[in-house]
Amino acid sequence: MSFRRWLTLITFALLALVIILGWNDIVAAFSMLSTVNLAILSLIVPVQILSYFATGSIIFSYLRAKGSLDGLSRLSMARISLELNFVNHILPSGGAAGFSYLGWVLHRYGVSPSRSTIVQGIRYLLTFVTFVVLLILSVIFLAIDHQMNTGVVIISIILGLSTMASVLAVLYLMHKRSRIMIFSNWVRKFVNKIVAFVTFKKKQNILSKEVVDKFFEEFHDDYEALLRDKKILLRPIIWAILANLLDVALIYIAFWSLGITINPALLFISFGVSSLASMIPITPGGTGVYEAIMIAFLSSAGVSPDAAIAGTLLARVSLLLGTVVFGYIFYQMRISTYGHKPS
Repeated sequence: MSFRRWLTLITFALLALVIILGWNDIVAAFSMLSTVNLAILSLIVPVQILSYFATGSIIFSYLRAKGSLDGLSRLSMARISLELNFVNHILPSGGAAGFSYLGWVLHRYGVSPSRSTIVQGIRYLLTFVTFVVLLILSVIFLAIDHQMNTGVVIISIILGLSTMASVLAVLYLMHKRSRIMIFSNWVRKFVNKIVAFVTFKKKQNILSKEVVDKFFEEFHDDYEALLRDKKILLRPIIWAILANLLDVALIYIAFWSLGITINPALLFISFGVSSLASMIPITPGGTGVYEAIMIAFLSSAGVSPDAAIAGTLLARVSLLLGTVVFGYIFYQMRISTYGHKPS
């Protein structure tokens, strides 16, 4: 049995254990759902649309600054962002499916694969960097509000350091062409070996050296151009900050609709911890993993378990419903327009 399958089984076993041990709290949480204020909960719809728009604007504001996508409307940007979110939620690939899908869509607008890749990398990079800044501010606000405990401090430090370590590792790799080309060679060999193993063919060079090297050379050229004109990142940074804040606002609205008031700074930290853990491609969209960690973190921070369960489940179900229903419709429309699915 593969490592990933073992990891999946262990994860589901732990989730089952959490459900069994917390069954009374789960029952109490479901009883709380009958008290939902639908007028407040309905605010999730416009805020979720704004969230998709902000996420898409991180990407599209950069591309427009580079002279691409001038004819793409803001409504189309939000729609593509929704489709991207749908793909990432449905396919358990740790975000790789979203990279592939968006590259496929942007190619129809004349964006090269390398530029599509680097702009998505910029999106994640800016989201992580601005997240760390907001994380530090959240810790400060919690300290001022006297809601800090040792567990929250330790988790915040680990989360911040791991995020910044990932960002620095990517920047280190991208900074020199020689490193990029070494990475290019490794990627080509690794992918070809995987394909050969899956297809039971000893020699299956699905990726040629010329194509892969050209891709990473263009990738590095875009990175160097970015270093020469750093001001181009100003608007994407603003959109990244807004996207992070809107994501937490969506969870806050769900708790608010239940009459539960939680410090937004605490929600921001719990959102970051849960989102980072759910990036491990075990289940579609990190479903189950995200909820369990969010509930555990909020409970450890002083939120009653039944309130943590009710608010988290209400937020997750509401957001997934909007993502899956509308995302699927727009995704199918895209597939129908272009005539075939992306590989």
